[in-house]
Amino acid sequence: MKMNSNIGIINALIRITCGLTFLTWAAAKYSKKPWCNSYLVVIMLSAMKVAEGIVRYCPITDLIKNGQNQMNQSFQMNKNQQNQMGQNEKKQDAGNSTKNNANEIDIMNEIKNFQQNLDD
Repeated sequence: MKMNSNIGIINALIRITCGLTFLTWAAAKYSKKPWCNSYLVVIMLSAMKVAEGIVRYCPITDLIKNGQNQMNQSFQMNKNQQNQMGQNEKKQDAGNSTKNNANEIDIMNEIKNFQQNLDD
């Protein structure tokens, strides 16, 4: 798998700066309280951000971009399928228009009968 850089220079510099800042802060706190494991988590996350800045590749950003591309492709496929279904329905509706009109008239008569029964 080829990894292309997916973050810019400014973003990489911000990641390196913030990562090193949090890394030093967490390392200083961890040296005073080695029993506290939360500082280890911050150290690992900070080191990951520094590495992302150096390599200029963020797997989360890549995952989000690929997810959006896949969603757009599936949306286009669904849209094309709906258009094809709509065209098929139009062809069928042209032949069934007289049946639909008869059904609509029957429904209107049923509604009128129901209203008359309510009034009585």
